[in-house]
Amino acid sequence: MTGTDFTGERLPAASGDFAVDLERHLAAYRFAAGRVAGRSVLDAGCGEGYGAALLTASAARVVGIDRAEAVRVASARHGGPRLEFRPQNLERLDEVPEVFDVVVSFQVIEHIPDPVAFLRALAARVAPGGELIVTTPNRLMSVSENPYHLREWTAPELLALATPVLSGVRMLGVHGSTRVLAYERARGEQVRRILRLDPLGVRRLLPEVVVRRVFPRLASLVRRRLRERGAGMVGPEDFRVHADDLGDALDLMLSWSAPGAI
Repeated sequence: MTGTDFTGERLPAASGDFAVDLERHLAAYRFAAGRVAGRSVLDAGCGEGYGAALLTASAARVVGIDRAEAVRVASARHGGPRLEFRPQNLERLDEVPEVFDVVVSFQVIEHIPDPVAFLRALAARVAPGGELIVTTPNRLMSVSENPYHLREWTAPELLALATPVLSGVRMLGVHGSTRVLAYERARGEQVRRILRLDPLGVRRLLPEVVVRRVFPRLASLVRRRLRERGAGMVGPEDFRVHADDLGDALDLMLSWSAPGAI
């Protein structure tokens, strides 16, 4: 796979077929960008690094961590004196030696076998008085299966998961405009058309390696069809982060402030 391929785990920045997904992903980074001025930041699950690079516009220092193959792409594409990428197993965050003023982890927790331990480990990397921001898809708004997602949550489910670990955590949502929601509905219909070819659910009996090879190809096909029809012309203005109507949010966001003062 090259850095421009959609793997199912990592969202590429260079693929026009995934422009809506990219803007949705960047909406969380843009929200975080307003909170990181002059502060140190850890991006846990940085992928190809475009979000971490965005944060360097105002942050004092940004460290992005992810699997080695993702970090290779990120390091090749983004650089600067205040930006560093490191290979790191995200299930072993205790190996990260320092703490940060802000820790972000966007669209990662759904891939982690033990999400509670992951939240606890993220919180441990937050400096006193610092902030943690986490996003994950809202199960109520997901229009397709993703074999890489071990679990998706509703807002009440995610809050119940996080509260024992992150006392006082706040729940927000990444919301899309009417154009984004129309695109998601159209994508859902394309997915349902494909799934009608498998009425018996045979795909669930296939070896995991086969499913994970087929999934990114079908995901790309669906988005290519929509792009060819002129769908998906959206920008940053089509996404907002707020605490209202969380059942309709595309992504759920946990926002937590660590006790103490920096």
